[in-house]
Amino acid sequence: MDTPALPPDEKDFFLDEFHDTSFLFALHAADVATETGVQELLEVCSALLTNETRVLLLIEVGDNQRDRHGVERVVDRLSKQLALKTAALCAAPVDLSQEVSEDLHLAQIWSVLRAYPLFVGLWSSRAPSSFISCVQQLAVRLKVYKLIIVDPIGGVSTGGNRLSFMNGPVLGELLRQGEAEWAGLADRRPVLETVRAVLEGGVSSVSLCPITGLVRELFTYEGCGTLFTLTDYCRVERLGIDDFHEVEKLLERGEREGYLKERTPVEIGQLLLHGYGARLGTVPGALAGFCALLPFPEDNAAEIVGLYTITRFQGEGIGGRLVATLIAEGEQRGFSYLFASTIQEGAQRLFERHEFRRVAPEDVAAAKWQGYDPERKRHVIVYRRELLLRPTRFGTPDK
Repeated sequence: MDTPALPPDEKDFFLDEFHDTSFLFALHAADVATETGVQELLEVCSALLTNETRVLLLIEVGDNQRDRHGVERVVDRLSKQLALKTAALCAAPVDLSQEVSEDLHLAQIWSVLRAYPLFVGLWSSRAPSSFISCVQQLAVRLKVYKLIIVDPIGGVSTGGNRLSFMNGPVLGELLRQGEAEWAGLADRRPVLETVRAVLEGGVSSVSLCPITGLVRELFTYEGCGTLFTLTDYCRVERLGIDDFHEVEKLLERGEREGYLKERTPVEIGQLLLHGYGARLGTVPGALAGFCALLPFPEDNAAEIVGLYTITRFQGEGIGGRLVATLIAEGEQRGFSYLFASTIQEGAQRLFERHEFRRVAPEDVAAAKWQGYDPERKRHVIVYRRELLLRPTRFGTPDK
């Protein structure tokens, strides 16, 4: 079955982040035993290798020669197809389950990656140590950028709902004695323990998903499994010119989804020049949300506009941090009030939580409505918040 085509801007967004990094995939022989699984892995590896992302595949094989030969045939097929798609040559698989020192295993891996962008390691289920412990060891010692644990069950679910994102503190609570068992996740405790150890060992993020969801997990805003990071520390800061291309992709996505109104290139340029981005500190370069603070000098006011949070991080407080930052910025800059307009219920609740009150369109800057679509204006909800002016070294600014 063909994988649904991805919006190119989403895929490019993530490939920009993944460029010149290393990914470790932990798979089992069963994951590549079907044509669907092989094609999914081929698509992901092709995109990453073309992107100059190093790929390490660690595959657990059964204790019989048939399983091993089956995996070796799949790897050979992958190598040939990847060579055609990416012109990247691949080395023969390396058996990592041999009883040698850890340093020798690491040296074997680097000797391959020195010459090839793809490393394939095989791990026998008969090895003295478990496959998941090998995955943890390699991920931490190599300090790969990202670990992807392929599991047919997929991401973590509680109460029938998949958890798209989980940070270290939440994971720690889940791993307290009896908590995983109470949540029906007793059989997944070893994997979750590994995830925590890998994050604490310096790996930026871990994804847990099925083989058939790899493309969606890595290259879409929604994902398919569960993304783990050590912390959700979020910093909000003014955009720089190097951020503009990335943010334009987000704005286009928000327009397609109906969260944001359509804007001309000039209007988008204004948002970029006055824009702020929210980034997760544990995932370098990962933009989690955006908004802009557009000034209306004639009213000594400013509008919070273009508020958008990547789907995976919705519900994680990113929007609230953006709004709180812009409130503080508005006070610092001496604006009399801030305002916002939206048709989205979630955004309405967000502004109300930050003490914005609902007002009529006439109660905010008149210039806001010049050239505004009358039909949209009839449906939009307008919010306003008065600001406390912060004293400066010259005293409190006049209103």
